[in-house]
Amino acid sequence: MAGAVRLIRSGSLSDVAEYAYAATAPADARFIHLAGACPLEADGSTAAVGDFAGQAAKCVENLRVALKDAGATLEDVLSTRVLVASSRQPDLVRAWEVVRDAFGAHDVPSTLMGVTVLGYDDQLVELEAVAAVTA
Repeated sequence: MAGAVRLIRSGSLSDVAEYAYAATAPADARFIHLAGACPLEADGSTAAVGDFAGQAAKCVENLRVALKDAGATLEDVLSTRVLVASSRQPDLVRAWEVVRDAFGAHDVPSTLMGVTVLGYDDQLVELEAVAAVTA
């Protein structure tokens, strides 16, 4: 079954971006707004302390679980925002590469941001997403 999400690429904008510039869903889609996926283990401890890529991977893992519980998959995601607690571009890129690779060909519109601090002890990465599914 085809998914509800349609990615839109612009021929008028740079092709350097590693994501689609927009995404749409049909009027009958059910939207899923997910809380930021954090790099937390089941016991509440922070995974991969000090490791941007490791925390990004845990965020993706936790996002997959939240999506599944809502009746969706990564292919149903309309957009993401990747928050990285660093002012160093290489740190942002390390986290981004993990997220980008997890989505593969479903290169949803994304925003990558450096922030000063995130909510949990030792947290370096958080992954926000919006998804859409049809019945």
